[in-house]
Amino acid sequence: MADDKEKAIDVDKLLKNKLKGLSVAHLEAGIAKVVSEIVGEDYKCTINDVKYTLFSGADFHVKIELSYNPED
Repeated sequence: MADDKEKAIDVDKLLKNKLKGLSVAHLEAGIAKVVSEIVGEDYKCTINDVKYTLFSGADFHVKIELSYNPED
């Protein structure tokens, strides 16, 4: 017998892509911060080619580079 307590899919929630409301600059800063903390060096992040998908997703190209600071 199928599970009687199976939850129904909230189609409205699924189709409202909240990622569209995020700032790409904030995503870049957040990714750069996490990578910099993990690696112990200052990194920068660039996000390009953002394509929002149906069902609350996004595809994009992420470029992570070591930040060059000649004073270090």
